[in-house]
Amino acid sequence: MTAAKRNVYLKTIPLTAAVAKTQAALDRNLLLRSEVVPTHESAGRVLSEAVFAEYSSPTFHSAAMDGIAVTAKETFSAREGAPLRLTKGISYVPVNTGNPLPEGRDAVIMIENVIAVDDDTVEIETPAFPWQHVRRIGEDIVATELLFPQNQQISPYDIGALLSAGIWEVRVWEKVRICIIPTGDEVLDFEKRPEPKPGQVIESNSQVLSAMARNLDCIVDRIPPVPDVPELLEKAVAAKLYEPYHLVIICAGSSAGSKDFTRATIEKLGKVVVHGVAAMPGKPSLLGVCNDKLVAGAPGYPVSAVVCFEELLTPLISWISRKPVPARPVVDAELTRKMPSKLGVEEFLRLSIGKVGDKYVATPLARGAGCITTMSRAQGVGRIPAQSEGIDQNSIVRTELLVEEKRLDEVLVTIGSHDNTLDILSDELMGLDTPMRLASSHVGSMGGILAIKNGSCHMAGAHLFDPETNDYNFPFIEKYLPDTEVTLVNLAIRHQGFIVPKGNPQHIQSIEDLANGAIRFLNRQRGAGTRILFDYHLKKADISPASVTGYDKEEFTHMAVAVNVLTGAADTGLGIYAAAKVLDLAFVPLARERYDLIIPTAYMKTPQVKAVLALLQSPTFKARIEALGGYETSLTGTIMEPGIGLGE
Repeated sequence: MTAAKRNVYLKTIPLTAAVAKTQAALDRNLLLRSEVVPTHESAGRVLSEAVFAEYSSPTFHSAAMDGIAVTAKETFSAREGAPLRLTKGISYVPVNTGNPLPEGRDAVIMIENVIAVDDDTVEIETPAFPWQHVRRIGEDIVATELLFPQNQQISPYDIGALLSAGIWEVRVWEKVRICIIPTGDEVLDFEKRPEPKPGQVIESNSQVLSAMARNLDCIVDRIPPVPDVPELLEKAVAAKLYEPYHLVIICAGSSAGSKDFTRATIEKLGKVVVHGVAAMPGKPSLLGVCNDKLVAGAPGYPVSAVVCFEELLTPLISWISRKPVPARPVVDAELTRKMPSKLGVEEFLRLSIGKVGDKYVATPLARGAGCITTMSRAQGVGRIPAQSEGIDQNSIVRTELLVEEKRLDEVLVTIGSHDNTLDILSDELMGLDTPMRLASSHVGSMGGILAIKNGSCHMAGAHLFDPETNDYNFPFIEKYLPDTEVTLVNLAIRHQGFIVPKGNPQHIQSIEDLANGAIRFLNRQRGAGTRILFDYHLKKADISPASVTGYDKEEFTHMAVAVNVLTGAADTGLGIYAAAKVLDLAFVPLARERYDLIIPTAYMKTPQVKAVLALLQSPTFKARIEALGGYETSLTGTIMEPGIGLGE
């Protein structure tokens, strides 16, 4: 077996340069051949040669209107008030639209302009001119003329033109055929519906890339995952190079790890053209040519693989196919927070986008290259140029949309504290007769208030407790939103406490158990209401944050805290009961709190917010909240006022 050897990146190149370099290394005329297909099945295909008309269209002079066919010069005496009388079969012939023009006739008068005298006699008050309302021979198509040049993509309308011209079949370029080869010892074949164990992952990248390729009208095959054995990978790739594929994509193994064999495989079977691009995610992308065919190494992280396909393979597939590169709709959106970036690397930002007031706002989603859900949740993708060190908050970002622009008007932008009830709200909104999409960004309660201040969202979730007034949210609104008129609507009362492993092996009973530093705690981010609640109870118990092991370790959602406890990465963390329940963890109660929606009053009448307010009154919605566990709905849907507290 070949000894493990790490790849070394010498340099990276820009994406456009990587595409151009690969195009120069390929002979697309040799790679992609032509084939003949029936005209009526050719929509979307690209002509490999010019097409010339066999027949004219129409092939005869024909009536373009229902009426009478006449000889124009015989009608010139007709005047208003002095009608000209015509006789059937002598001076006119009745015709319908599409009928051949009778011999000797050169004009048609519309039936609306004909006055019937009797069955054989009519009168007209307006003369006809030659070729009036007549479709002449070859008016649309003339036999032998060029219908379409080579490399034109055939539209549904083009099929009509081709058939009208007597073209029954056309010669087109083949569809690009792709074989995807997943790799990795840790990768499980999804087709076997496996249950992953620690260190294992379910293979999904091949299906993401397959779906994207089929959107480009490619034919795609996939083989089961190949283990991290160089000889097996080489054998698998070599076999596909001698089958009728134009592109082989190796999923994973393109980076610099000791088990990354994609580069070595391509070098053995051909040549590496590009290894490493100046992009993030997507840096380890690899392109090569083997047996005159394109071979690509897509990074193993899902978002990196997507960037590789969209920015490198899509332009290359389009070039090979002689098709234009698909273009997404683009809008300018205001960025809700600052995003620093590394010089020299073009960074792709997944963005949650909605229309708030008269502007589009874009909230960056998690940057992790392994987080495929950020692509699922994103409405758009922005770019930080390679020559930039980042984008400031409130700057305008040119954004490529992943959805139709009109869909952005149906997005409810929510920024603030995370809560599991938002998932239910999202599901219920999508079930409406006019579906609404909830785009939520979890930046903590204070982050939500600041988003309201900046006009970046329709509503913000918050559960900020003020011990001095024994009230929620209003004291913070008075301090940070003094000039903004808002309405507070309760979503639920929820139970916060310590999420601990099943059986509570550390016997955690109260916050005092964290004081000696023996328990590994996982905190929430600064500005989160849960973090503020924890700090309040620390102060109340006279415990220094410095004495709590893990106080500086932060997560952004209750579910993230619960997962860390489940996997043993932390002994405990503060969170809601529902997060503990769904993962079958134990829970030590600490406090009940009020989770409100802060809504700028100006948006209370918008369709998105009105839909939310209606759902909050729904018994079905309240029942779904209570079924999560650790929630009370006694105030749900109530417009809150200062001093209500928990309503007791």
